[in-house]
Order: sequence, then structure tokens, then C-alpha cells
Amino acid sequence: MTALPSLFISHGAPTFALEPGLAGPQLTALGQVLPKPAAVLVVSPHWMTATALVSTSAKPATIHDFGGFDPALYRISYPAPGHPGLAQRAVTLLREAGWPAKPDEGRGLDHGAWVPLTFLFPDAQVPTFQVSMPARLDSASAFAFGKALSPLASEGVLIIGSGSLTHNLHEFRGHHGDAQPYAAEFAAWVREAVEQGDTARLVRTLDDAPHARRAHPTPEHFWPLLVAAGAAPATNPVQVIEGGVTHGVLSMDSFVFGHHAPH
Repeated sequence: MTALPSLFISHGAPTFALEPGLAGPQLTALGQVLPKPAAVLVVSPHWMTATALVSTSAKPATIHDFGGFDPALYRISYPAPGHPGLAQRAVTLLREAGWPAKPDEGRGLDHGAWVPLTFLFPDAQVPTFQVSMPARLDSASAFAFGKALSPLASEGVLIIGSGSLTHNLHEFRGHHGDAQPYAAEFAAWVREAVEQGDTARLVRTLDDAPHARRAHPTPEHFWPLLVAAGAAPATNPVQVIEGGVTHGVLSMDSFVFGHHAPH
């Protein structure tokens, strides 16, 4: 089987589910041209644990892990089935790579998973499971974590790192004006590294990129990009999904590793 691509999706704020902006329709179009996966694996910063856990539920619940947003968000359900068999395979691969992973039968899908998937696969028919992010990751180990999961791409699993290309919550909550230049500058620097296939530069982003500390006061929403890059196929064309900047400070750009955009 040809390896499926890996994806980094900027899920931004939970309101993305109600406000598709530029990115939502493009994710829907992408879902229509990708080879249909046997399952989707999502790594999200909204499930961080001391050691890696893998959700093995056959019917994962929709988790509304946020507060103070539009009541309509809490009525959204994403009833995709799980895939206990491939989830257990993820446990095995992580253990073989030195990560002490364990199954978790009770975990559902957090908004880092179901919000982008409502656009990518809106019929919720593709089996979906999550892998937690170990809390003590750094940039290099986040990339290695994705690499450990990468064999699943040849077994029909679409690996998604779901985070945010910029993620300053303090400014998100207090900002209602135009897009801030720093968010665009940081996003452009990352995009160049991704398009050039410069893994070393990408791994150094939070040390070297302009405005890195402002774009990511804490790193957990950036790590899913490194997970997706680590899980990418060896042949690595990149498709950019331009999402613009929402709420003034949240870059919604996403990347598809190992997939040529149809013409």
C-alpha cells in the first residue's frame, strides 16, 4: 500500500467549527481527493499525559473541552467510530520505538480532533482515534514521536497533528482588531522551512523564528506540526492550505506532507 500523507491542521479556536473561514472549505475539498483511510490518528495538544496513551474506544465520545463559547458548539457531535485494532498497533509501534505507551479505552475525541474533522470528513464515517502527547516533549522528540508512528501511514492510517501555527491565548482573548504582522511573519518563516523540506530549521523554529516566543508563549500547540513532519512519507511534496489569520493572532495555515494538490 502506498503511504498516506500526514497532515498538520491549524484548528485555532473551537469557534473554527462554526466559522470555516478560508481553511474550512479547503479541508473539505482535501478530504474528497485523499485516498480513503482505514482510520485517522490525531495528536492534539488538548490531550497531554505523563506518558503516551492511545484511545482504543470503539465508540469515542465527542469531548467539549472548553468553556465560555457559543452554545451551538456544545451541541456539535462527531460520532465517528474508533478503530481499536489500529489503535493497539500504534501502542505497539510506540513501545518498539522506546515510548512507554498504554491503551486508554475510555478516551473520546477532544476538539483538536473533531473540530477540523468536521470539515475534512464531515460524514464522520472514517474510524478515528487519538494518541496523547507526552508532557515532556521538546521539538526534537516531537519530531521523533511522529517518526515512531510513521509506519501506520503504509497501513492505511492518516496521521494528523492538530495544533495552531500561532497560539497566543492572552492576545486571542483580548484582541478584536486586524491581523497582527508578527503572526504573519512567523507563519511565513515556518512555511518556508516546510516547503524547503528543511527539517533542521523546522525543529529549531521556537529558537530561531521571528516572534517565536510571542507566537507560542508555550510550545504545545506547535509540537503537532513537528509530529506531522516526523510522520511524513519519505517522498515529501508539500501542499499548503492557506487559512489566513483569524481573531487577529491565530494563523490558520495547514500543511499536507506527501500529497500533490490536484490540478
